[in-house]
Amino acid sequence: MADTKAPDSTRRSERSRRAIYDAALSLVGETGYAKTTIEGIAARAGVGKQTIYRWWPSKAAVLLEAFIDLGNQAAEAAGAGAEGYEIPDTGDLAADLKLVLRATVDELVDPKYEAPTRALTAAGIVDPELCAEFVEKLLEPQLQLYVQRLRTAQEAGDVRAGIDPHIALELLVGPLAHRWLLRTRPLTHEYADAVVDYALGGLAPR
Repeated sequence: MADTKAPDSTRRSERSRRAIYDAALSLVGETGYAKTTIEGIAARAGVGKQTIYRWWPSKAAVLLEAFIDLGNQAAEAAGAGAEGYEIPDTGDLAADLKLVLRATVDELVDPKYEAPTRALTAAGIVDPELCAEFVEKLLEPQLQLYVQRLRTAQEAGDVRAGIDPHIALELLVGPLAHRWLLRTRPLTHEYADAVVDYALGGLAPR
C-alpha cells in the first residue's frame, strides 16, 4: 500500500528557513546590503517572497536572524556548548585577552562574517529597533564575557578594584571596532596585542 502520510510541514519549514538564511548571507556578501532585496533572497532560496514576509518584517530582520544562526553554528563546531564561548582564565590576564582579541580580528576580517556584520551595523544606525535587537542578541552577550573576566582579574588583584569593567572592556573592543569600521589601517593580531598592552597599562594596580 502506498504511503499516504502527510508531508512533515515542520521539516519543510526548517529547510525553507535554512535556505533563506543561506541566501541572505550569500547575497549580502556578493552584492552588498543595499542591493540585497527580499525578492532576491526569495529567488535564491527557492521560496515565495510571501514566505519570507510571513516570518520576518524586513530584510534586516532576516539577516540578523541568519547571522545569529551562523554564530550558533560556529559555536557548536568549536565545541562551545549551549552557553557559548568563554574568555579563558589562565591566570595571565594579558595572554587571555590577546587570545580573544586575536580571534575577534580573525572573525572581523573573515568575508563570511565581515559582510553581514557591516550590513547589520549600517542598518542599525538608521533603525533603532534593529540596533537594540542587534545589541541584545549579539553584542551584549559577548561583552558580558569581558565583564566577567575583568571582574575575576579584580578579585585576583590584577586590575584595580575601583575600575568599571564596562568602561574597561570598551578600551579593548572599541579600538578594534573603530579601525575595522572606518578601515583606517589594517586590522591585525599585532594591533590586537598592542591594544591589550596599552589598555592594561592604564588598568594595572597603583
